[in-house]
Amino acid sequence: MTWHSLWAFIFFLPWFALAIYVLLFFKRRSGAFLFSDINLLKKGSTIIFPYLKYVPLVCKLLAVALMIVALARPQIVSSKEKKNADGIDIMLVLDVSDSMLIEDMKPVNRLESAKKTIREFIAGRVSDRIGLVVFSGESYTRVPLTTDYPLLYKSIESIEISRNLKMGTAIGVALANGVARLKDSSAKSRVLILLTDGESNAGTIAPETALDIAKGYGIKIYTIGVGRDGMAQLPVIATDAFGRKIKSYQPMQSKVNDELLDQLARVTGGSYYKAINTPSLKDVFSKIDSLEKTKVETYTFTKYEEYFETWLLWAIGLYMMGVFLGRTILRRKP
Repeated sequence: MTWHSLWAFIFFLPWFALAIYVLLFFKRRSGAFLFSDINLLKKGSTIIFPYLKYVPLVCKLLAVALMIVALARPQIVSSKEKKNADGIDIMLVLDVSDSMLIEDMKPVNRLESAKKTIREFIAGRVSDRIGLVVFSGESYTRVPLTTDYPLLYKSIESIEISRNLKMGTAIGVALANGVARLKDSSAKSRVLILLTDGESNAGTIAPETALDIAKGYGIKIYTIGVGRDGMAQLPVIATDAFGRKIKSYQPMQSKVNDELLDQLARVTGGSYYKAINTPSLKDVFSKIDSLEKTKVETYTFTKYEEYFETWLLWAIGLYMMGVFLGRTILRRKP
């Protein structure tokens, strides 16, 4: 409960002074009454009756106190907040080819670094719909556009290099898949984030074709090239005759097609970023997060429920009771 007019409580200072004066120092006017027999008085109560004379005064004093409380206007305030968000639809397109296992990024490899950074990126969004496409030599939608972020976290956590997909890096097919998920979106802003560490060397759709489709639908593409170019060590897990897993490394050439990724981003109004380690990858997603901010407007509705009427009614009731008792049952003069 809150009070609209706290200044009203200052009236309790004179009220206390009046109460002390009335209850402690007020002297009843003396008077004499003639009785034919004092035995009538002896039969009456000598303990309670002398104090009942103060009841009318106490009722009136309490009534004044309740009036002061009513003057302070007690209220119960309830607020309701309404948010109006212009959400952004975002499709994350993640490369899960074998080269993403190269261990040149913390905590383990390129894939685990990407998964961790993507989860942190999602955690910073407000009301955007986010989907996930994974690809290597072919592509599939792992999570369609959704605001169910816990579902996204769970799906991202379980991503592994799939042996069920064709080998290679089909950037064109992955882009076309992501665009297909965004083309029917009614969001004001539609964004596709492509993260890969290789060159486009597979798939039935050329990256340039997918680019034309994305541009036609007004979809903005951000591209991220992951890892260092040059010779790298690809971990290979094999099983020996005793069923034990043995890890070895196979040398391979790692190369990101910077020109292609830059073209995909530039033509659609996005940006291309190079991330050679985990901190730089986090920095890339922070930049994208700042560029694609969701506009959130907050409206607060406040409701005030007044309760001074209740206190005022009690005050009137007590005062009337004091007047009634003082003029009838507890009348001080005959």
